[in-house]
Order: sequence, then C-alpha cells, then structure tokens
Amino acid sequence: MEEIFVMHAIETIYRSAPAATGWQSARRRGANGLGHRWRTLLWSLVYPHRGERILPTVPGTLLITVAMGIGMAAYNTSSNILFITLSLLLACLVSSGVLSWLNIRGVAWRLRVTPPLRVGQEHSVTLELTNHKRILPTYGLWFDFKVTGLSKSVRRALGGRLDPQGETRLEWTMRPERRGVLAVEMVAVGSVFPFGFLRKIIGSELKREMLVWPAPVEYRRFTMGAWRQLGVGEQRATVGHSGDLLALRPYAQGDSHRLVHWKASARLRRIMVRQFSTEMQAGFALWMQTSAEVWTRPEQFELLCRFAATLAEDYFRAGRLTSVALNDDAPQAVRSVRELELFLDRIALAALVDQPYQPSAGGGAGNLSNRLTFAPDGARGVLAYVDGIKAAAA
Repeated sequence: MEEIFVMHAIETIYRSAPAATGWQSARRRGANGLGHRWRTLLWSLVYPHRGERILPTVPGTLLITVAMGIGMAAYNTSSNILFITLSLLLACLVSSGVLSWLNIRGVAWRLRVTPPLRVGQEHSVTLELTNHKRILPTYGLWFDFKVTGLSKSVRRALGGRLDPQGETRLEWTMRPERRGVLAVEMVAVGSVFPFGFLRKIIGSELKREMLVWPAPVEYRRFTMGAWRQLGVGEQRATVGHSGDLLALRPYAQGDSHRLVHWKASARLRRIMVRQFSTEMQAGFALWMQTSAEVWTRPEQFELLCRFAATLAEDYFRAGRLTSVALNDDAPQAVRSVRELELFLDRIALAALVDQPYQPSAGGGAGNLSNRLTFAPDGARGVLAYVDGIKAAAA
C-alpha cells in the first residue's frame, strides 16, 4: 500500500505540472456570466473577492486623518475652501484605488522551476510576467511567495516599468533543505501605484509542486578483488589496456610506446611492455529496503536515501545498473535516464515501512545475482553489500 501511495503521488505531481505552470491573472468572472460588466465591478467594490484587500499605507492613513479633520472643520465653519480641499483629498483616495486596480488588471504571470531539485543545491525560480493591456503600462507590483520549509515568505518586486504588450522576468534562488515534495506558492500580488496612499492586494492560486531528490553523498569503495564470483564484477586475467598490471612481455610490432616499461627494458636489455588486466563490467540490481525495525535513526535513514540515490546514479553513468527495487516491489529495469529519474523520485518520497528486513535473499529483488543491498553501519554509517559482501560505505 505504501508503494501504491508513492507512485500515485509521483503521478499526481507530474500530471498537475502543466496546469500549474499555465498563465494566471487577476481577471475574475462574476456570477451568472456577467464578466467584467459595470454591475459586477460595482459589486466587487462593495463585496471584494476572497483574498482581495485594499489597505491604507502610512501616508494614506495620515491623508485619511487629515481629510477627516478638514471635513469636521468645513462642517463647523461652512467654509467653501475647506470643502474644496476635502473634495481634492477624497478624489486622491478614490483615484488612487481606481488606478491601483487598473495597474494590476491585465497582467498575467507564470511560475517556472526547472527540475530536478536536490537538497542543499541552489535552484532558480522564474516568474514570467506579461502585460495584456494595450495602452496602460504597469508599475510597482510585488509578489509574495511561500516555500515549503521556509518560515518567512519571499517577496520579489517589479523594479521597472512593464510596457503594454510587454514581458519581463523576476528570478530568485532557493535552496531545498529536505527531500520530498516542495511546494512553491504565490500567495499574494500587491501594488501601491500610483500615489502610495493605498495598498491593493489580491490573492493568487498559483502553485507548483516538485520533488526534491536527496543530496549526493561521498562514499568509499572496498577492493573489488575480495568478491567471490568469477566474472561477476571480478577482474579476469585477460589482456587489455585498463585494470591492474598483469605481467611484462617482450615488445611486439604494433604495441603502443606508452606501454613500454623503461626500467624493466633497461634491466633486461630488451624492450618490455606492460600487460594489463581488464575489469569485467557486471551489472548490479539495486535493492533498497526501508524497514522501520532496522532504520531506527532518522538521520541514518536519510543517509541511506542519499547513499542509494548516489550509487544508482554512479552505476547508471558507468552502464552497470540493470534494475532497481524498493521494498517488496518487483525489480524495474533501468535502460534510460527517465527510468532512473522515476526511481530517484521514489527515493525522494521514501518513508519507513513496517516490513521485515531481508538481508540476503527473497523480497522484491528476487533471486537476481549481483544484488546491491544496504544495512546500517554502527549508529551513523551505511554499508552497501553485493550478494552479502561489503562493496561500499558512507
């Protein structure tokens, strides 16, 4: 059931990605299909849409206070000059609200984040803006973002002018702190244009969810000669140009001069060349188990995820990763980068399960040879085994 949930989560994220990256704007349709008719506009001013607010700034609060004082004085003194002054102040407030609404209207935005994401690495987040208005430019917008794992919201402001029918980009970087699902959500769009008396804020439904892969980890490999299987990851004594030094032999026509062993040639008074052994490139079937009875320490379990992801990538680049399996799942062949990425996505969502740990046989990996498994190494480390023999440690 756990694996079905993980695969469903991965499919949901990938299925929702195109819609999440589509253009969104401040345009909303009213009830009964009225759109942006004047009745809908008037009703939206009386009862704004959810998430839309108009708040006074500090200068706006002072202006409202002054207007109230002038209004009381004009009423008590019946002075036409004070009534004209009050009318000008109220006109500034009303025009500020209308222009701030026009400033945001017609602007569309789209959020782009390029996967894959990794823990501890910086990744660029791009907000693309376009102004669909034909006459009016847009000034002074800001955008508030909420990122999973960050206590404070991130604000990015439009520094310059966005011309009619123009486009621009706002970029910033983020550094994921843990693996799993990362959500980048734009929670609000605001404007203080034109006079700075009122702050126009509208809510946003723009959200992008991505998977964060574990960070790579440094590890050490144990000697390959300690393996027992001949021809399965072990070095055969066959002639080649890589591997360990096998023997010295007399020079033959066609041998490269780079293979000449000059010290031995001087000692034996004839040209001797080096003969190397070649390493048989065997494939590995990686099997990762997340049994709760074994991985009792959260930090050690996270190291397991990092170690398994790193080995999977390294062996895939070397052409030595044949299949992968997680817990009791059937082995999945890895023939392309896409199949490797799907396994890394599953590692990003991996969690502890209540299943018995199988150190050497059975389970999801079946009876495959060169089975790469993992086990705790003390209280902090993780060991990788190939058919029960130590192969690497992190």
